Amino acid sequence: MNNNANESRIIQLTEFGDERGLLTVVEGSNTIPFEIKRVFYIYGTANGVNRGLHAHYKTRQLLVSVSGSCTISLDDTKRKKEVVLDSPSKALLLEPNDWHEMYNFTPDCVLLVLASHLYDSEDYIRDYSKFVEVYG
Repeated sequence: MNNNANESRIIQLTEFGDERGLLTVVEGSNTIPFEIKRVFYIYGTANGVNRGLHAHYKTRQLLVSVSGSCTISLDDTKRKKEVVLDSPSKALLLEPNDWHEMYNFTPDCVLLVLASHLYDSEDYIRDYSKFVEVYG
């Protein structure tokens, strides 16, 4: 993926490990380009269910599948692509102008989301035509 600050991209997280197992660290404003203000995770998603289907005005997010896998569809009105998150050491940085949809969740998928802003319902663009109007 492109490393332009205005485009979503994969961040390879550093793994530390020995005979005891592995450890991966994410540090706000160091590993990722924002301070972490909110953390949530998505799990127990039923087969065939899609999540997301929105963009933001200001919130940046980092997505990590800490268990299992899922697919993320991205659309910034100029390009569309799919990213499979299938490793706890691979993260996807979403910019506010990324319309995103998550699907193909494996039964064991736990998708961790680190966000740059606290929840604010006014920050969400849930209508695709409004999204195109704002970012197109």
